[in-house]
Amino acid sequence: MNSAKLNTAITTIPSDRYTHGHHESVLRSHATRSAQNSAAYLLPRLSPDMKILDVGCGPGTITIDLGECVPRGIVIGIEPSEGILDFAKAMLHRSPVRNVRFLVGDVYDLNFGGDYFDVVHAHQVLQHLSDPVRALKEMARVCRPGGYLAIRDADYGAMNWYPHEPELDTWMNIYQQIARSNNAQPNAGRYLKRWMRESGLTDVEFSVGSYLYSSAAETRWWADVWSERAVSSDYAARAIELGLADAAGLQQIAEGFQRWGADPDATFMIPNTQVLARVSPQMERAVWAIAEGDDRDQDSED
Repeated sequence: MNSAKLNTAITTIPSDRYTHGHHESVLRSHATRSAQNSAAYLLPRLSPDMKILDVGCGPGTITIDLGECVPRGIVIGIEPSEGILDFAKAMLHRSPVRNVRFLVGDVYDLNFGGDYFDVVHAHQVLQHLSDPVRALKEMARVCRPGGYLAIRDADYGAMNWYPHEPELDTWMNIYQQIARSNNAQPNAGRYLKRWMRESGLTDVEFSVGSYLYSSAAETRWWADVWSERAVSSDYAARAIELGLADAAGLQQIAEGFQRWGADPDATFMIPNTQVLARVSPQMERAVWAIAEGDDRDQDSED
């Protein structure tokens, strides 16, 4: 197995525009994610000595949990910007886990040798990328033959909630437009099978997982989070920048979320497509060839 190539001197790597941004309300939401509620489909495949790469690790909560699952292994979480990693490193400092590292990295140009990781994990990442197929090929390059790519992405267009609030329809319509203005695909969950095929990944298992907010505490929390995000996060800034809403309209969305969350019958369901893809030796060679410039035309067809 090749040793990793690490470059910790880089502090920011240009990459795709992240639709959510890193406002405190976004981090507060994402920090509730754990390996148990967001990567349960992967956990039975883990063994104690595995090396795992967590792409787009965000605040690091899933990454740290994965570290607990592989006590004799190592987990590396990457993000393209140092800022969010400060939050993740603070979370790690408060944890007893000692086999986790957080580094700056770009999914399109992973700074590791081939065959290094047993698992490459990406949770809610492909939906934000302008070229998810290229990213999958690069993730496969650093995963050993027989290892797993573990991918989970939501489908915004399939989200549903009750009771109906017109402002939530407006929220969703604006989100879809913002994401597409970033050359991203907010309904990524339904595209994962196609992207796997286009990436050359053929040994693939699909499953579905969901987040469901249904208790009074859960719906109130989700309403509070999105009420704040609607007026304060990159969602708000981008909506105004693109002329999709003004401050008054965003405030109406926030109030709609509050009405929804206060209803005793409120529910909100987020469906996710989950993929476990085994990396074959044949694919590993093909991806290396692409990375080395021997077959650039294949990338241009995706």
